[in-house]
Amino acid sequence: MTRVPITGIGVIAPSAIAPIDRFDTTGLSAHTAALVRDFKPKDYIAPMKMRRMNGLSRLAMAAAKLAIADCGAVLPANTGVAMGTAFGPVQTSVDYMREYVEKGAALAPPQLFAESVANAPGSHIAIEWGLRGFNVTITQRESSALAAAMYACAQLAKGTVHAALIGGVDEVNEMLFSVLDRIGALDDAGLDGMVIGEGSAVLVAGSACAREPYAHFSGFGIARDATATISDWGSDHESVARAMRAAIDDAEIALEDIDAVHVSANGSRRCDALEARALDALFGAKMPRLVNTKKIYGEYAASGALQIVEAVRNVERHLLVNSISAGGGIVCAVISR
Repeated sequence: MTRVPITGIGVIAPSAIAPIDRFDTTGLSAHTAALVRDFKPKDYIAPMKMRRMNGLSRLAMAAAKLAIADCGAVLPANTGVAMGTAFGPVQTSVDYMREYVEKGAALAPPQLFAESVANAPGSHIAIEWGLRGFNVTITQRESSALAAAMYACAQLAKGTVHAALIGGVDEVNEMLFSVLDRIGALDDAGLDGMVIGEGSAVLVAGSACAREPYAHFSGFGIARDATATISDWGSDHESVARAMRAAIDDAEIALEDIDAVHVSANGSRRCDALEARALDALFGAKMPRLVNTKKIYGEYAASGALQIVEAVRNVERHLLVNSISAGGGIVCAVISR
């Protein structure tokens, strides 16, 4: 594929996995998460605009502002926005429905309804900076941000836009945490399950910025595990291996050129075992170094965008980034110097 330069990075991220103090977890199996603490949206967003945004949009707007400032250039109007989110504004939907049920449709706040859609963060970003290129939000669970990156890079390669903001955003809230806990998705005493995280990361991609790129998107691969259920991982490791192989082939490099793999492993035994079998099938005795950022940021933190950022910051030659979604979606990317 045509290599796409990455020239700006903006991150609002959790600093550690710790006990939850945002809401009561009494009666649940899991009690920890990677939360963004001490975030002050007023440092990034004007008060009048901030009032119209939910927490999800505020995280994304702050990360976008940091990325654009890091790029150091005024983005052209023909800039696209591609965001990923695993679950979107769950808390806003809860707040709106509570008002709807308690007060009736006539008194339900319309501003909450406008913020209850998954593409609200991307829309705010485009409005704030006058970006008139494509505006896409992808919800593909764990793979959302990588899928957004793949879409944006395809559009950049076609020349549809001159630049793109690529990122992801997710937030931890009581409703989402409780549901994931009740279906057994979160870490428990048996150490089978993920630790959920939150945050946002945005990258500036394309040739609109004159600065030296941090790295490049150089290849993507996708596949589907048809054995997966809607809420769990499957057992077809060959589909994962095919996606990894496709990304490497798309980058026109050899297996031996991969210095490290930023793995999708998140603590769920089925997910971790599936990826381990795929890695062994593809690399065998020539296994590259494996990096797991989810031990720091948790799962869903920026919907995988933090995975990309860590790869971009640490690439020497070529890194492979894997994202395997519960439900069967698989997206892999090669990040190259």
